[in-house]
Amino acid sequence: MHRHSNIGKKFSRAAAPRRALMRGLVDSLILYERIETTEIKAKELARIFDKLVTKAKKQDLHNYRQVLSFTINPIAAEKLNTDLVHGFQTRNSGYTRVVKTGKRLGDGAEMAVIELILDADYKPGAKQAEAKKTVAKKTTKKTSAKPATKVKTAKTKTAAVTASKGAK
Repeated sequence: MHRHSNIGKKFSRAAAPRRALMRGLVDSLILYERIETTEIKAKELARIFDKLVTKAKKQDLHNYRQVLSFTINPIAAEKLNTDLVHGFQTRNSGYTRVVKTGKRLGDGAEMAVIELILDADYKPGAKQAEAKKTVAKKTTKKTSAKPATKVKTAKTKTAAVTASKGAK
């Protein structure tokens, strides 16, 4: 059989374990922003991670849910969609860097470090803090702007009815 139009490495695994491996690596990369793995896994991870960041940059509910469905840890999906995506605003692709680190002692596998390439002016958590401040300001204005309304109880209604009957 030929491998025409087949993209991606198999890693000597069936489909489900291979997908689980990539999902775990994506979670680790999002949470730690720099991980060490084999060179081939790092290159495959970069390909998958670029697609997830492209989805996260669209900032709509459908793509948020797609990123959430791929990651294992919901905290990782939240971090990518709300925080890290602001560090990739000046780039269209190439969100990761793969640096070879040498051979592993045990089996001689080529090792590499994969890390995120964030914008120079990116500050972690800065956009979240600004969003929380604006939400807090909006909620305080809404609560103070509401006029107080009086609710009539059953006793006041019956008293008003009897008073109107007595006035006739």
